[in-house]
Order: sequence, then structure tokens, then C-alpha cells
Amino acid sequence: MRKVAITFLGGLMLAGTPPVFADDAEAGRKIANMCRTCHGIDGYAQIPIAPHIGGEPKEYLENQLMAFKTGAREHEMMSVVTASLSAQQISDVSSWYAAHTVTATLPEGVTEDDAPQTCVSCHGANGISVLLDAPNLAGEVNIYIDTQLKAYRIGKRNHEIMSEIAADMTDEQIRAVADWFAQIELEIKPVQ
Repeated sequence: MRKVAITFLGGLMLAGTPPVFADDAEAGRKIANMCRTCHGIDGYAQIPIAPHIGGEPKEYLENQLMAFKTGAREHEMMSVVTASLSAQQISDVSSWYAAHTVTATLPEGVTEDDAPQTCVSCHGANGISVLLDAPNLAGEVNIYIDTQLKAYRIGKRNHEIMSEIAADMTDEQIRAVADWFAQIELEIKPVQ
């Protein structure tokens, strides 16, 4: 009888793949060389259409990479890059980026009370995620956040919470949220 390994990763299952072993952030650093053009080796995005990924929750990164790999989420570059990665490599590169520490500083004269209240329970008033399956938004370029919220609004991206929230947002509300998080200063500290 033929045995088939089934790997659970980020809530997704891949049949026929070897089991995922302990994460190896240093192996992930080598994989991150494929990511550096857009996301930077330490996760600080090099281009405005790419998000900062240094210091993101590992679970969030794994979920997104697996979604690109399986086609649950599509992007012309990310779908191609993840197609060649194994579940172990996805786990390793997620560990590499998650191992970075992030700090967020609100601009002078602004307090956490000014944050968009719809966003703070998941993404934090300062843009640093308070949940393992939500991304950091601090310091993201406003165009990136604007584009993602509009993708949720029209159904190009789907998420049980974000799709519902974005569905009722106007362009002006989306821009206000994007501007809020874009104004926050983000610092990503490399793995020591």
C-alpha cells in the first residue's frame, strides 16, 4: 500500500508533500534572496506595490505564501515564485522574515485614539498586528493599502472579515485608512 504524506501548513493541506520539520530561519534567509528585489532581504519593501514583510507574524506569512502556491490567491509575480517552493521552504522563509523585530512610531501630535477604530482590533492602532493571521500595516505605502482594500471590496481578494469590512467603505474612507497607516514610521530590525 502506497503511503502519502499530508502536510498541514497555514490551514492548507498539500497531499504528496513531505512533512514539514522544524523551521530553519537561516535556510529561510537563503530563500529570501529570491524576495529581496521587491521585499528586501530584511523585509522592508523596495517598491511601493510590495508590502513590508519583516516582522510579520509567521502564521500570516505562511498562509499568504501557501495561498499563492495553491492558487487561492493570485498575483503575477508571487504565484510564479511560490510555485517552486516546497512547504518546508515556505515555512523557513516565513520564519526568517518573522524573526525580525518591528517598531512603529506615531507622528507627532497624533495619538492611538485617532486610529481608524475598525482596524485596531486586528492591525493595532500603531499598525503592528495584534493577531497571528493579520498583517502589520505600519509604514505601508498608502497606495498599497488602498489597492488591497479595494480588492477586498470588489471581491478580487476574499477574507471572512476584510471582505465584509471593505464592502461598505467609500473611496474616501479607504484613503483615510491608507493614509493613517502610511504616516506611521516603521523600523525593521534585522535578525541578530
